[in-house]
Amino acid sequence: RGSRRPRKKNYPMASLYVGDLHQDVTEAMLYEKFSPAGPILSIRVCRDMITRRSLGYAYVNFQQPADAERALDTMNFDVIKGRPVRIMWSQRDPSLRKSGVGNIFIKNLDKSIDNKALYDTFSAFGNILSCKVVCDENGSKGYGFVHFETQEAAERAIEKMNGMLLNDRKVFVGRFKSRKEREAELGARAKEFTNVYIKNFGEDMDDEKLKEIFGKFGPALSVRVMTDSNGKSKGFGFVSYERHEDAQKAVDEMNGKELNGKQVYVGRAQKKSERQTELKRKFEQMKQDRMTRFQGVNLYVKNLDDGLDDERLRKEFSPFGTITSAKVMMEGGRSKGFGFVCFSSPEEATKAVTEMNGRIVATKPLYVALAQRKEERQAHLTNQYMQRLASVRAVPNQVLNPYQPTAPSGYFMAAIPQV
Repeated sequence: RGSRRPRKKNYPMASLYVGDLHQDVTEAMLYEKFSPAGPILSIRVCRDMITRRSLGYAYVNFQQPADAERALDTMNFDVIKGRPVRIMWSQRDPSLRKSGVGNIFIKNLDKSIDNKALYDTFSAFGNILSCKVVCDENGSKGYGFVHFETQEAAERAIEKMNGMLLNDRKVFVGRFKSRKEREAELGARAKEFTNVYIKNFGEDMDDEKLKEIFGKFGPALSVRVMTDSNGKSKGFGFVSYERHEDAQKAVDEMNGKELNGKQVYVGRAQKKSERQTELKRKFEQMKQDRMTRFQGVNLYVKNLDDGLDDERLRKEFSPFGTITSAKVMMEGGRSKGFGFVCFSSPEEATKAVTEMNGRIVATKPLYVALAQRKEERQAHLTNQYMQRLASVRAVPNQVLNPYQPTAPSGYFMAAIPQV
């Protein structure tokens, strides 16, 4: 059976993960759904620490493994509040989840194939730990993942299903690769490229002229100038070489050269997905560099007088060093009562905090501190929340209503004998 209990020791044997939950699903609803399968020890809907909003998944802990197995067998993909829920054995060790052992990737799926259809198709090959079709707001994105208990089951599925038709579409089924592996492969492929992209050569270019210019570097399989609906050049094109060495030579010799009085760009042709990955990586790096640059030099100033503007803020802080920016935050032309001052060095910023925190400017005492990144603020708030929670729990005889989302430990029920 596809949902047979895993043999591995690292699974809490009676604990189920319930995913793809509607935002409004509560512990009480899940208890009502799962209790017919057997006595339940606890149910916890996982929530955001700060907002207490559901994260869309929960854990249901049964007393008996057989009852958990029954729930998985009979309730997987049942609909709760309009959504089919995804149930699997709880696996809380992320290293095991992400190891890639037993994990396969399926692409070119028909839009109509959902989690249940994927599960039903692949459960014939062995015990499935998890199964998911990746979706966005428009439905299936055409690919998904199946995680088998054993590598042997995964290999059987790949051998039998790769290249088969599913709903009249030929699917690719292969071993799941981590992002690191995929990026390494892309990097290796990039070093061995044979397709060259040329842009900025203007309208006065056709396939023959482009072939004449780029054919001297080696045999070309194809040469193409991209044109509009009227047959006019769009100013860019592609040359596909037989050998990587020839493509590399074309890039080295032609990039930055003038063609028809214009400086052309010549480089490796990238797929759209590769370009997006590269742009995303560059953006993340820029963001990180910016954060590092402002670490320890940016001050947060609040409790500002309503009449205080950027110029006055800069003037008040200028005795402590070189200010690169000073900004009072505004809304509808009115001060929001706080702002930021950025110094050129951490030493200047620290001195300004020491001297200016608590000082009265205009009519109010200022609060001045080093500005924190969003993640740091959130971590600080979470820490405060946990400390408050610990102090509440330390009070003896305090009864918390289990239906209120106060404590993250969730909703506990005494076992109810089954009739």
